[in-house]
Amino acid sequence: MADVFAALAYPIRRRILDLVSTKERAVGELVNAVRLTQPAVSKQLGVLREAGLVSVRVDGKKRLYRMDSAPLREVDAWLDRYRPMLEANLDALERHLDQKKRRA
Repeated sequence: MADVFAALAYPIRRRILDLVSTKERAVGELVNAVRLTQPAVSKQLGVLREAGLVSVRVDGKKRLYRMDSAPLREVDAWLDRYRPMLEANLDALERHLDQKKRRA
């Protein structure tokens, strides 16, 4: 799971993941979308592949990438145990902000 968090830490990789989450995309399409060089996009795709977040399919001369959501489901399951605490903290923050608004 550490690989998934490390892969998601970089905004460009999150952008690439967003792009391949909706449909398969060729490297050239990703290069145009994120405005990086082909080697830079390929490097980021390698990190995403190592983390299991994307898979690749060869179609002739093209390599088509798509998202694999299994690692994200694993992260989501891990976060489940922390959701009650996070929700309680957010509820407390909301109450605090409401009180400040009423005093102003």
